[in-house]
Amino acid sequence: MSQMPQLSACPSCEEPLESGDLFCGACGFDLSVVPARPDASPNGSPAAAAAQWPEAPEVDSSDVPVPTHRPHDVPGTDSGGTELPEPAAAAAPAEPGPAGQEPDEYPLPAPGGTVAAEPAASPVAAATDPAAPAEGADPRTSAPEPTPAAGTKLCVACRSGRVDPDGYCENCGHAQPRERDHMEQELDAVAAVSDRGLRHHRNEDAFAISAAALPDGSPAVVAIVCDGVSSATRPDEASLAASRAANECLQGALPRGTHPQQAMHDAIIAAADAVNALAAEPASAREHSPHQNAPACTLVGSIVAGGLLVVGWVGDSRAYWVPDDRSGPTVRLTEDDSWAAQMVAAGLMNEAEAYADERAHAITGWLGADAYELEPHTASFKPDRAGVVVVCTDGLWNYAEAVEEMAGAVPADAAQRPLHSAQVLVGHALDGGGHDNVTVAVVPFPFVPQGAGSA
Repeated sequence: MSQMPQLSACPSCEEPLESGDLFCGACGFDLSVVPARPDASPNGSPAAAAAQWPEAPEVDSSDVPVPTHRPHDVPGTDSGGTELPEPAAAAAPAEPGPAGQEPDEYPLPAPGGTVAAEPAASPVAAATDPAAPAEGADPRTSAPEPTPAAGTKLCVACRSGRVDPDGYCENCGHAQPRERDHMEQELDAVAAVSDRGLRHHRNEDAFAISAAALPDGSPAVVAIVCDGVSSATRPDEASLAASRAANECLQGALPRGTHPQQAMHDAIIAAADAVNALAAEPASAREHSPHQNAPACTLVGSIVAGGLLVVGWVGDSRAYWVPDDRSGPTVRLTEDDSWAAQMVAAGLMNEAEAYADERAHAITGWLGADAYELEPHTASFKPDRAGVVVVCTDGLWNYAEAVEEMAGAVPADAAQRPLHSAQVLVGHALDGGGHDNVTVAVVPFPFVPQGAGSA
């Protein structure tokens, strides 16, 4: 029978004890369950003779780490009381294992103090062995994930998960940015940028830029910008269909020699037909969504060809003329189809009062099956100096409404760097609040000496 340990305080509540106490007088703890203090170390040697570990030197002020001790550097015995053997690596260098496997530096001692004949399994081999359990594998030695196939879209958040067709990562579930959230395109003589903005959940704008050759071989540069009507059904589809249809129509008409102004008129008609076609849904679809209205959008476009500048529009997207040297006036080339524009045209309000009204941006003209009678607007100009045409949605001009503000926002080198200028203008709108989608196309207009005045 072991002796009762001599305790000065209760191990449960630390209440002072007296000699011979069997239970704590404060908490009632049974003192007989406290194990007796061992007289010897687990390997049979007296506790006082246990191995004295060398003191590890502290890190000095130079942050030099302490020296590393290996097992054979410290005297000791194994669990059987036998002296630890010298490692095989100390006598002779070990041969590398198969397939470049590193040898085990310290073979495991077998029971009885002899070195085991078979080396321990390498963690690298365990990680690469198909039969080895994956659980508990060292991530530093695990085989890397296979490289995704070319064209596989990876998650922008975790950078490893594949993106499902529904737009979510199959690994972390993160929603991926839509392709149209931010778009940029640059050709030799035109560039455009479109951005979702900071408040909308999707980008309902679209653009198309292109170049064509006139019959005489001279170039014609085209920019089309469309703004989906948010109150309509599928406005993003409407803007995309309109921009593509208008651009395709111009690419067919201009090389045939059609006058650019007539070509622009026909392109707007083609865009309207494309948007109208979106409303031709099956009857079953309308039964499930009886309150849907027809898709709709606005359109503004420009053509620069042979010293001529042509613009066309329906709705409240705009085109501005900005001269390079700023010695001439910056001019707004379009008139909005909007409530505010009607009030100003009728003389009922000045421009500042009209655009301050909450009804200012209610449009009176658009492309769509439920639009009023379609009236494409076109105009042609012959600027007398070099400059750029800024074609944009109201997501930009809301933050640079006056022509002076637009002139100040357009970089001075816009004609030489149209893409950079479009990026700057989109940034101007985002810095202003980004309440709407914003799309900008910048079209340089080279100076043609023989043209002057308005056509």
